[in-house]
Amino acid sequence: MTSEKMSWAVADAVDYKGFPADKARTGGWVPAALILGIEICERLSTMGIAVNLVTYLIGTMHLPSATSANIVTDFMGTSFLLCLLGGFLADSFLGRYKTIAIFSLIQTLGTGMLAVSTKLPQLRPPPCRPHQTSCHQATGLQMGILYLSLYLIALGTGGLKSSVSGFGTDQFDGNDPKEKAQMAYFFNRFFFFISTGTLLAVTVLVYIQDEVGRSWAYGICSVSMFSAILIFLSGTKRYRYKKSVGSPIVHIFQVLVASFKKRNVEFPSSIGYLYEDAPESSRILHTDQFRCLDRAAVVVEGDFPGANGAAVSMPPNPWRLSSVTRVEEVKMMVKLLPIWATTIIFWTTYAQMITFSVEQASTMERTIGGFMIPAGSLTVFFVAAILISLGVYDRVIMPFWKKWKGKPGFTNLQRIALGLVLSTFGMAASALIERKRLSVAKAAGPTTPTLPVSVFYLIPQFFLVGAGEAFIYTGQLDFFITQSPKGMKTMSTGLFLTTLSLGFFISSFLVSIVKRVTRTRGRQGWLADNINFGRLDLFYGLLAILSLINFVAYLVCAVWYKPQVNLKPVVEMENNKMGNGSMQAEERV
Repeated sequence: MTSEKMSWAVADAVDYKGFPADKARTGGWVPAALILGIEICERLSTMGIAVNLVTYLIGTMHLPSATSANIVTDFMGTSFLLCLLGGFLADSFLGRYKTIAIFSLIQTLGTGMLAVSTKLPQLRPPPCRPHQTSCHQATGLQMGILYLSLYLIALGTGGLKSSVSGFGTDQFDGNDPKEKAQMAYFFNRFFFFISTGTLLAVTVLVYIQDEVGRSWAYGICSVSMFSAILIFLSGTKRYRYKKSVGSPIVHIFQVLVASFKKRNVEFPSSIGYLYEDAPESSRILHTDQFRCLDRAAVVVEGDFPGANGAAVSMPPNPWRLSSVTRVEEVKMMVKLLPIWATTIIFWTTYAQMITFSVEQASTMERTIGGFMIPAGSLTVFFVAAILISLGVYDRVIMPFWKKWKGKPGFTNLQRIALGLVLSTFGMAASALIERKRLSVAKAAGPTTPTLPVSVFYLIPQFFLVGAGEAFIYTGQLDFFITQSPKGMKTMSTGLFLTTLSLGFFISSFLVSIVKRVTRTRGRQGWLADNINFGRLDLFYGLLAILSLINFVAYLVCAVWYKPQVNLKPVVEMENNKMGNGSMQAEERV
């Protein structure tokens, strides 16, 4: 009877009481859906604010175009950068469940404060009067309250986002073939749901911001997030929890410090003499890449405290000696870095879709019958491209590929490559479309409020970059979670999300550099305060060239990358056992 109960328990998970998780009573799609619900509301809040914030900063706070774009990208960049903090806290102290609950409350507070700051007239500059040449910009206090609200939201987003996908995958047992297959579909479902949240944000929420009031829209964000927290907490008894194994950042530094201390130590004649203390079932096969890190597993005198005294059984000092498995885990993380670096530029191009592209839309003809499309709602084509791409991939490409190649769809690296190609074409299309818009502006007069050119000209750039995101986001998430060590999956999710962060920060950096370099006496350069007087097409062209160069670099890194093989040959394990035993015995004598 006991063995039957154990067979229904998930090996590395516990329930809310700390007992082994019962497979029949915990985990699966229902708890995963409760977790996805909080991610939908997070995306509703974050994207609902980001896609239309530039128009608020320009139209209400009276800030210059480039400055407004940089505020948006800095806000988004900080949101994703703080995912590293959230991942560290989840791995080291709080666990994923508590991290999600705490930081979603912080985001709720931030959106509530933003609703108040956009409601009170004292926190906004006076509106521009007719025929007024220059308007009063927001004061330091007004911008300070706005920044406080935005960065509380960024803190909440960073904390919960680092743990949501990992906690969702925790609900499936990777050792169960049926649940493992469900986990494979979880990534696509995960992205589909957060895209649904984005769709609501760029349609319903943006419309409420423009037509009803921003304070109402941000209040809806706060209430919906609080409701999602209550729904999330309702699943407490159904969740599976993974035990924390300590901060992976500390483990990484331990290996680096140990290998540096032993930089002059000679390698043993056989890898069987390297130290290993991990259980055989969880050992990782030794690899020849980054051999300098193997020195951390070389046993030398003084690695075992009390070796000459009574405390012979004391474990080694982890800052002096690491196991082969721990070293290989660090190698796995290091191998992710080239792919990580070559996906950053995509998010730089993505940043233009919620900043300059929205500003382009605000100058173009947006009426259908008697209805005026909000400029921020043009990103609906961006979200539609994501949903269509995911649907076609899930229902058409994956079954076809499985029948033809015997594999369930493209590999994660192939999806990333496809996303980079589509975004490159998207930037090239953006440059051509902007050139068309500028020619119309020149003919109609740059000061014309609404140019006689349809906003639907912007659809190709939204569609191409949106389809690119569908492939690159799912490919990146799959790659960083499946190719990282088991105990470092939360940190690897944070590492993946830093590509978004750095992409936004690089966008801000590029905007500042281009604005400074191209500005001449009497001319505002490519990125003028009024885009009708600038050359945004050249800026888009620059991004297209950078994307092409980055794609070539990515191909080199993808060819170089070798997936980790986790299965350890029996003969080598036996050699390791014999070698480790004899070597450690020699050191302790």
